[in-house]
Amino acid sequence: MATAAQWVQGARLRTLPAAIAPVLIGSAAAYAMDSFLLPNAILAALVALLLQVGVNFANDYSDGIRGTDDDRVGPLRLVGSGAAKPEHVKRAAFVTFAGAMVFGLALVVITQSWWLILVGLGCVMAAWGYTGGKNPYGYMGLGDVFVFVFFGLVATLGTTYTQAGQVSLPAVIGAIGTGLIATALLMANNVRDIPTDMQAGKKTLAVRLGDKHARESYVLMLAVAILLVVILAPGRPWMLIVLLLIPACLMPAWLMINGRKRKSLIPVLKQTGLINLGYSVLFSLGLVLSHGF
Repeated sequence: MATAAQWVQGARLRTLPAAIAPVLIGSAAAYAMDSFLLPNAILAALVALLLQVGVNFANDYSDGIRGTDDDRVGPLRLVGSGAAKPEHVKRAAFVTFAGAMVFGLALVVITQSWWLILVGLGCVMAAWGYTGGKNPYGYMGLGDVFVFVFFGLVATLGTTYTQAGQVSLPAVIGAIGTGLIATALLMANNVRDIPTDMQAGKKTLAVRLGDKHARESYVLMLAVAILLVVILAPGRPWMLIVLLLIPACLMPAWLMINGRKRKSLIPVLKQTGLINLGYSVLFSLGLVLSHGF
């Protein structure tokens, strides 16, 4: 039976910045429209965090029973390592998804935006379908699209909408930016796993692009995410503080291009998660400082 510490490892807490980042940006965009609502922001954060943990458990279960994680370099996988029974990890995933749906329903009731129920169901189905089911889209190279859409566009714009009742250009730019960084994190993870994924028949985008181009795409995604804020600078000059992140991106970018050993890419995951959190904080700060400029 897995210990509490192993369950915490299985939840992969280092991925949680990818869940918090869009909520921060979406809330800051609502603030810039004089529509910030703290209760709504908290509910959105709880939904995002629980969905992220649920995805992590679901991936652990699905990859584990397929044997994808049998020879893995990186953080503990509960099923792949034999620390927990597959059915227990599967149950943990669905309990976490249920928690996300409860908080999501509360947000729907508060905002009276009943159509968001369909969005919530779509999020859960996409989270499970990434590596679960008979034809998981994560095994077809579409996982990156899922991350960009749901952990970028849907999470950020959904947060803004549930507070302001509308979205804005800053919300869209922030959604694209945080979505790209979250996708870059997935790319770093998948580049590290190319050898084992190929053996397991898991054709991630990294596998399809090949090692060299997959590594280059990581750097490109970080660069585009950060430089996009220039679009907002004419009317919101404080947005340029996001460019302060550039030095923080140099080391993980160098490791992605030059790190040939699979273990050398493990620090990139933590660094990219921190970059996403830093991006969301600086982007949000830029919006707040530029408000009424």
